[in-house]
Amino acid sequence: MKTFRTLFLCLGLLAPAAHAQFLPATPAQKAQDAQAFEAIGPLLAERLTDIQSLVVMLGGRVVYEFHRDGKPDTLRNVQSVEKSALSALYGIALAQGRIASLDQPVVELMPEWRGLNADPRAAAITLRHLLTFTAGFEVNDPRGITGRGMPPAQAWSRPLAAPAGERFAYDNPVIGMLVAILEKATGMPGQDFARQQLAALEIADFAYDRGLNMRTLDMAKLGQLFLQDGMWDGKQLLPAGYAQASTTAQSKGGSPANLPYGQLWWAVSPAIFMASGYAGQLIWVHRPMQAVVAITSTVSQDSQQRGHSVQLVRSALYAAIERRSKMPQPQP
Repeated sequence: MKTFRTLFLCLGLLAPAAHAQFLPATPAQKAQDAQAFEAIGPLLAERLTDIQSLVVMLGGRVVYEFHRDGKPDTLRNVQSVEKSALSALYGIALAQGRIASLDQPVVELMPEWRGLNADPRAAAITLRHLLTFTAGFEVNDPRGITGRGMPPAQAWSRPLAAPAGERFAYDNPVIGMLVAILEKATGMPGQDFARQQLAALEIADFAYDRGLNMRTLDMAKLGQLFLQDGMWDGKQLLPAGYAQASTTAQSKGGSPANLPYGQLWWAVSPAIFMASGYAGQLIWVHRPMQAVVAITSTVSQDSQQRGHSVQLVRSALYAAIERRSKMPQPQP
């Protein structure tokens, strides 16, 4: 059984493509972008030094970029942002009818697991419960950092602490189960399904080395796809309403972000949703302002404690986005 990494290893085979989704900026727009975000560069250089890259999109257009190494095509480790990428693959599988419903019991999709968990409550666990981290498995991991790589069958056989749907628990072994189910439903290795489907986002490259590695711009594309309710370049890649449900609170959530949770996305508020990874990897989306922010940071315990990416979004960056969104449209 392949692990989550195989969904993305293949994407290194994709050649860079023109970004049909994005319109080029006019000189007047570039001047307004520079004015609105002029304070961000010095802040990143002098104070928020854990942040390694930043892409800001507004109204579907890139308005600001920062890459500490000067290399926008660098593949950066995004940690648990990978969960939100898996949410996209599930939406695609639903749109294509490869999965009939998120309310299907897992044991119907994986009958070979039926006898692995003696607790009768396991029969009621659905795909939706897995995607929302409300399956009810016993989890003792408040920081959400253990359990990666556990074989799916072993993850399914774990004791249950609550009936499905009753409570949230951030549960890394669930991801391996979701990958196994996706492979069964599509009838192909995860790498082949990802190669076939995510090319539509014109994502140039992926790799896996101690976690998913991707370009910061491609992180922003994932946020933009869900902001647009699964529409991309005129095509409905995810079922209508799937992205909204995924980024809207399905439970009160909890650790490690201590926020409400959707379907592999954190639902901060009705206006804001995000994907979050250890040590400051972030996709932050503000619906009313049509803003998408992608940030990567140094992967370390110190970076995790300092929280530079959250500091940036909450203060200067939010103010800059708001300032730019209120600027008058330049005349052609």
